[in-house]
Amino acid sequence: MLLYHGSYMVVDAPRLIIPQRLLDFGPGFYLTSDFEQARKWATRTKIIRNSGTSAVSVFDFDEQELARLEVLTFSSPNREWLRFVVANRTGKLTPQYDIVHGPVANDQTVRTINDFQNGYFSEEIALQLLLPQKLKDQFAFKTEKALQCLHFKEALA
Repeated sequence: MLLYHGSYMVVDAPRLIIPQRLLDFGPGFYLTSDFEQARKWATRTKIIRNSGTSAVSVFDFDEQELARLEVLTFSSPNREWLRFVVANRTGKLTPQYDIVHGPVANDQTVRTINDFQNGYFSEEIALQLLLPQKLKDQFAFKTEKALQCLHFKEALA
């Protein structure tokens, strides 16, 4: 499987760093299986950092490696996904996995999650708003063991 990482620079040797903000699946190296999504992340990151060059780093990932890793997968933006994302975004500890895979919160989703966190509506209403959305995916590689399964292939502009 090919996975893509969008950034303000080429990343050929991924590493785990402490993020400056709270992320959907907690700290980790984030990728997607959707090239266009990665390109959007690259453009956004370049603008936010006001430096570098938009780049999409392409990695090969052998899906057979999943058998030896602790993986949490969310197939849709369901109740468990919402609770997991909210816990990570509020800095609460979540169980440790090598990889977490599931929908990525886009601009519309972020508003829904924030409104839910702020108590503007219930979990049920938040889920009703989230379920019809066609969300792209994201993979958070959260451990060194998981990162070793990624093999840099190339960088694209």
